[in-house]
Amino acid sequence: MVDLDLADIRERLLKLRSDLEAVAATNDESSRIVELDQTRVGRLSRMDALQAQAMAKESGRRSEILLQRIAGALRRVESGDYGRCRSCDDPIPRKRLEFDPTALFCIECAERAEST
Repeated sequence: MVDLDLADIRERLLKLRSDLEAVAATNDESSRIVELDQTRVGRLSRMDALQAQAMAKESGRRSEILLQRIAGALRRVESGDYGRCRSCDDPIPRKRLEFDPTALFCIECAERAEST
């Protein structure tokens, strides 16, 4: 197994989760339903609001996926499976885990999965 400081990784994951949850709270306001009342808002303003709404929804979707990945990584830390490739069971290189602490696969298995 790659020499990992699991307590540090756990803290990083918890901080990342906290940051994402804070951003998600601000996105809720941006993704609210856009008023289509032409007497109150001009067409361009509505288009801007619709674009902002779509961007906020996509950001929220991506944040939710990352939150799920963080939850999975935290479960792996607790169970002792963190840092092992889900495909080949080899250790995931430390640099890869430093870059993406939620990584599930070693570089070779990730490349193989992307090419199929």
